[in-house]
Formats: sequence, structure tokens, C-alpha cells
Amino acid sequence: MKKIGSIVACMAWAQITFAQVDYTAQAKALVSKMTLEEKAALCSGRDFWSTKPNEKAGIPSVFMTDGPHGLRKAVGTDFTNSVPATCFPTAAGLASGWNPELLTRMGVALGEECQANNVQFLLGPGVNMKRSPLGGRNFEYFSEDPVLAGKMAAALINGVQSQGVGTSLKHFAANNQEFERLTNNSELDERTLHEIYLPAFELAVKEAQPWTVMCSYNKLNGTYASQNALLLDTILRQQWGFKGFVVSDWGAVNDRVEGVKAGLNLEMPGNGGLNDHAIIAAVNNGTLSVARLDELVTQTLALFLQTSALHKEGATYDKTAHHALAREVSSECIVLLKNQNVLPLAKGKKVALIGGFAKTPRYQGAGSSQVNPTQVDNVYAVMGNVAYAAGYTADATTNDELIAEAQQTAKNSDVAVVFVGLPDSYESEGFDRTSIDMPAAFNRLVESVAKVQPNTVVVLMNGGAVSMPWADKVKGIVEAWLGGQAGSGAIADVLTGKVNPSGKLSESFAVRLEDTPAYFNFPGKNGNTLYGEGIFIGYRYYDKKKVKPLFPFGYGLSYTTFAYTGISADKTSVNDNDAVTVHVKVKNMGRVAGKEVVQLYVQDMGTTVIRPEKELKHFAKVLLQPGEEKTVDFVLGYRDYAYYNEQVHDWQTTTGKYNILAGGSSADLPLHQELDVTATHMLYPPLTRNSLLKDFANHPKGKAVYAKLMEGMGTMFGGGESKEPLTPAQVEAKKKMQAMMVAILNEMPVSKLVTMGGGKFTEEMLDAMLKQIQ
Repeated sequence: MKKIGSIVACMAWAQITFAQVDYTAQAKALVSKMTLEEKAALCSGRDFWSTKPNEKAGIPSVFMTDGPHGLRKAVGTDFTNSVPATCFPTAAGLASGWNPELLTRMGVALGEECQANNVQFLLGPGVNMKRSPLGGRNFEYFSEDPVLAGKMAAALINGVQSQGVGTSLKHFAANNQEFERLTNNSELDERTLHEIYLPAFELAVKEAQPWTVMCSYNKLNGTYASQNALLLDTILRQQWGFKGFVVSDWGAVNDRVEGVKAGLNLEMPGNGGLNDHAIIAAVNNGTLSVARLDELVTQTLALFLQTSALHKEGATYDKTAHHALAREVSSECIVLLKNQNVLPLAKGKKVALIGGFAKTPRYQGAGSSQVNPTQVDNVYAVMGNVAYAAGYTADATTNDELIAEAQQTAKNSDVAVVFVGLPDSYESEGFDRTSIDMPAAFNRLVESVAKVQPNTVVVLMNGGAVSMPWADKVKGIVEAWLGGQAGSGAIADVLTGKVNPSGKLSESFAVRLEDTPAYFNFPGKNGNTLYGEGIFIGYRYYDKKKVKPLFPFGYGLSYTTFAYTGISADKTSVNDNDAVTVHVKVKNMGRVAGKEVVQLYVQDMGTTVIRPEKELKHFAKVLLQPGEEKTVDFVLGYRDYAYYNEQVHDWQTTTGKYNILAGGSSADLPLHQELDVTATHMLYPPLTRNSLLKDFANHPKGKAVYAKLMEGMGTMFGGGESKEPLTPAQVEAKKKMQAMMVAILNEMPVSKLVTMGGGKFTEEMLDAMLKQIQ
């Protein structure tokens, strides 16, 4: 199994190799000699998985294939006939490991398997946010939090691409449901888009530069992602500096010519050249420039040349080592949710494994990421010397006889471990879930076993959050996710204490569906989905609404305990663009070694902008021996304090106090460090005749104008001196009237003062004032 040192060496090799050849220059030279027809041919695929070669120009065909957690190289469209490959945990589990270094190692393994199977591009990872627990592909996505998702994606991408194999970051963007996914319009405001649904993509692009980005099927605010210039050109290339090419999701193209204009390089799958003819016609009739076509073809061709040149002929990989790595990865994904002195299983205890998943595990998702594993573990075989009862049928039903057998098996043992979760039919690409409940048979089985065996542990195999009506009736709950082909071995390692669980939830688990943020707006209707909850998804919502989830984001137990013993910063009064190092001390207080995920959140203590109570900004996973204490350092910067200001279309900070919170979950942050932050890069929207008076008060160029305007208007509403002495009651009444009028005026467009000013403030005066302050 490769260690971190060898991975770093591999990545260093890759960087040197990539830097030695200027593939863009090669591509540009080739494109300059091509006919229009040859250029257009490079804008779409040859077939379902590969691109068109150009033998005359020496341009090879490249092969792309699914998926994000294991190679699925299918033969044509026969998805049941794919090459054997290592099946790693799905993204929901991977993010619960909170270990980017481990994902880099996994990425190296995926790259090796791609090289061995002559695959140039691996289609993944997916970083879309988990807006609702009902999302059908949530198992393929990392998290409800963009920082966690972006960091994990970047690590995986770096690992894969270190092997000379490209990745495809997907699905760009705001693709958060399967219902009507090819036509649905995701309707969301600019701030929500930039704060929640884009940052994971941005982090991955800036930290890993994926060689491709895959556009999504859906529309974004009325424009298909495949022809959305704001996404594909302005944001992705101009703002983030993306250097690769954009590929369509399979079948996502709506208008191919508009797609080229917007920045969509490659259409997949191939369609017999149908849309190539549309590109040729558009160039010939002048609606598409040759320069734009050349630009996109050059970008694509450069990566085709690079991946082909980096192909390792005759490459192989060690299946045994990769299976062992898959087991290690899975063991870090497992989250211990509850443990009342029942785990790890004590030696000599009689253990009953109950539930079909113990012998036939659910270990991966369905759809485009389904892998043909090289082997599959099961807990019953791995653990050995245990009793077993099926508990339910293969189609997730049960009956009195199966329940009675399960209860008897549980009673005859010291501990019962019940395996349940979500069957394949409950979550897959192509459809969304309709409930967060598990099958009724599974819930009945858990409750029935718990009635007769006080030492009951539940192991969950599922790709997304589920409700647990029996949570207070069992002593242990283990979230094992879809753990890949070696997931069952990892479960056995955790149950027996061979591995100390260190996973933390990458998404919040709600008590009931009605408590979830998008409950009223998922999956939308009439082809439109309103993101009415705005920036408040996941823990941001539960915090703000004071709704207690079943299990909070970032939560997970261990077989040891950790104490957060101190926090400090190298400076406490800073400008927003200063680098601030925050030191967090954590100590292992138990008797066994364990890994803790140290989470750092930032809270804006001001009240001028509606913001989440806190937001995850940094995290680190650390190994601590019994009694060991370590200091973890985090460096804060501008974006850690900033919010997205729709009025100026950019990231903005505010001057004030920020609370830096550290701890082991979003609901357990014992350490606080206050910072005084001064905003230095203040941006202001232009002042116009329709700007409110309060906008002038908050604008540096408008403050003096505001004071004069308010002084002038004040005399019209009882602001002048009284000729007769006022009684105390009259004074108080006058103050209240003035306060009310100030409040009314503050909410009034400045242009209204012309009509309300009685001739004292004219249109000419307004125009002159606005001209003066621009």
C-alpha cells in the first residue's frame, strides 16, 4: 500500500512531467492547420465514451468513464458489463472521514486503475450541495457544507491527476435533485449561488485544477448550464482561472452553438456529428466566430494530447493492496453515533448478527457510479463465530416468522448487531427519495430485537440521512454509509475495536422530514425549483431556526474522549486581508489512541447583515495517543469573514467582532477566540435617484448629503423650534414623531423628496447632487 511520501513523489513527478511539454502550444499549432470541419469534429464525442481521433493530424481518441468512487469502464452502453475495479466508499462516506490526505491516496489508486485500463478521464468527483436529504444522488455528493466538499474533492482530484489521468468536477452547477433534472430550472438568488452552491467548485478548481469540469443538466435562473456564459466563462474561467475544458453531462446540450459561445468545449456522448453541422453552419453564416471556436478546440485538444502522452502502456495495479486501502478508507468513514458502553464488542461475548446486509451488504450506490468490484467482504464472514438471523427478505419486507427468529437469536446472545439501512430501490441516480424513513420492515426489526435484547447495536448501510424512531431504544448506532467492497471488513474492525472510529457526519440528520430546510420547495413544480431557504441549508438552517436535529453536522463519537484545552490567535485586532493564525489545543483524555476532527467555525457577531450563526471554515484530522496533546494551527484570511454582497456583486466584509469557534462538531464548540476585524476593501453600490436615504447614510460619499437632506426634511415634520414652551409630555411626543419620521424617510427613495419637499428640493438639485457624489 502506498504511503504519503510515495504519493508526494508521484505528484511531484506528475508536475515535472506536465511542465516539460507545452501542450497548449502544440494544440494551437494543430488547430491553425485544421479545416472548419475538423475543428467542429473535436466538439463532440465519437461514441458513448470516447472522442473522435484525427489520424492525419496525429490527434488520438481519448476515453472517459464513470465514476467518482471506482472505475466503471463499461463496454458501450452495457453498464452491467464493466471491467473489475476497486469499489471505494461513495462520497457521502468519504466526506465523513474528513481526511483529505487519505482521499489523495485513494485518488492515486483510482489513477493507477485508469492507467491499467487505458482510461484518460475519470468522471468525478461530484460536489453538489445536499440541499435536501431526499436528493437521489446524495450518496455521490460529499456534504451540505461547501468547505468540506471542496477540500475533499481537491484532494481526490490531486491524487487521480498525479497519475496522468484527468478528472471531471461535476455537476456545474445548482444540480440538487433528480426530478425532471434535464429540464428543471434552479431558481436562486445571487448570494445563495455564490455562498452555498459555487464555493466547493471554486475550492476544487483553485486548489487542484481539474482537467475538465462537467456542466449539469438543469437550467440556472432560466438558462441551461450547458450554454450559461455566466457559469462557464465569467465565473469558471475569468474569476477562478480554470485552465481545462468543459464537457457536457451526457445528453445535457440544449443549443450547441450557444454552448460554444458560452464556453462548452465538448459535447458527450457522440451524436453522429449532428451538432457539429450546426457549429459549421453558425461559423459560415457569421453567428459564431472562428476565433471563439479555435479557442475552445485548443483548450480541449491540449488536454487530449496531454493525457494521451501520459498514458502508461502495460500499466498494472495491485488488487490486494487496493482492497486493503479501500478497507482503511472505509474505516475512517464510519461514524459512531451512539454508544452506551456496548462497543467495542468485548472478547468472549456471544454476538448475533441480524439482518440480510450482514451477509449481503449494500456497499455502493446505483446508477452511473456502480462498480464491478474485484471482491466484496461481508461482516458475517469477516467476523466468524457469530450467530445469524436474516430478519428480512431481499426485497426489504419481513414477517412474523423472520421477526421471531431474529428475536430468539438475539436472546441467545450477549449482544445483537442489527444491519439495516436503505435498499438499492430507495436511492439512485434518476429519481429522488420520497421520505427519509427506512423500509418499515427494517424499523420493525430493530424495535423487535431491542425489546428482547438490551444490548442492541444498529449498523446503518445507506447513502443519505435517515430517520431513527428507535434511536432511544438501542445502546449503539453505527453509520457505515455505502462503504465500498471492503466496507464490511471496516465495520468488523470498528465493532471489535481493531479500529477506533473517527468519522464525523458530513451532513445533518433530521428527526423528521418536516424539519428539513427545503421541505416546502423540494423538488419544485412546473419545471421550476425555488431555492426559498436561501443560504440556510444543513446546519446553517438548524442553527438559525433553533431546530435540534437528530444528529448534528460534524458529530461523531470515539472509543476515547478528547478535551479542547486552549485557543489563541497570533493577533486579535486585524485588517480583513491580514493572515491570522489560530492555535487550537486538543488532548486525548482516554486510554486508547484515536483521531479527532478539529473543526473551526467563524461567527460574525455584527447585526448589519443576515448571516448564518456560524460557518465551517477550516478543519484538520489529528491522531492522538493516550494522554497526548497537540496544537493545530489554522490560518484565517479575507474569505473566512466575508459574505457575498449582491449589490456590488462581490465578496464583502464588515468591520466588527468575529468569534472564532473550535471543537468536535457544529453543536459542540467549547473554544472561543474573539477577533476585531477592520474591513479595508469596502465596496458600495452606486447611488442613484432610486437609492434609499439610508443608503446615502451608509455610503462614504453620501454621508454629508444625507445629513443635509435630513436636516432640511426635519423642519417639515415638527423639527423646528417651538414658539411656546412644551410640556414634558409634548417633548416626548415630539421626539417620538421625529423618530418615526426619520424611520420613514430612511426607507424612502431620494427622488421622493422632490415631490415631498414643497419646492425646496428640485429635480435639478437632485441631479446636481448625484453628479457631485459619483
